Amino acid sequence: MYAPRVFVSMIGALAVFAVAIYWLNGSLTTTLIDTVICAVLLQLGYFGGVLFLVWKEAKARNSQGTTAISHTPARSDEKEQIPVSPFNGSEPFNR
Repeated sequence: MYAPRVFVSMIGALAVFAVAIYWLNGSLTTTLIDTVICAVLLQLGYFGGVLFLVWKEAKARNSQGTTAISHTPARSDEKEQIPVSPFNGSEPFNR
């Protein structure tokens, strides 16, 4: 989920919602209150969706981690060496 796209989509949906509510009711106060309630519900839904994705990923990592730990040999005290690639000279920030 790309955050700016989510916010622009949310603002667009709220704008369409506000126009529809204003067209149905004709009251600016009712439109404002209903749009704020809709914004809160959208944020709760987004938060719930993110929580679900995090829970699902944690569950997958836990189930994968227990099988990987049981088949790995004992850990040695040697430091793990991570290969580092040299800077690419074609990138503008590396000049």
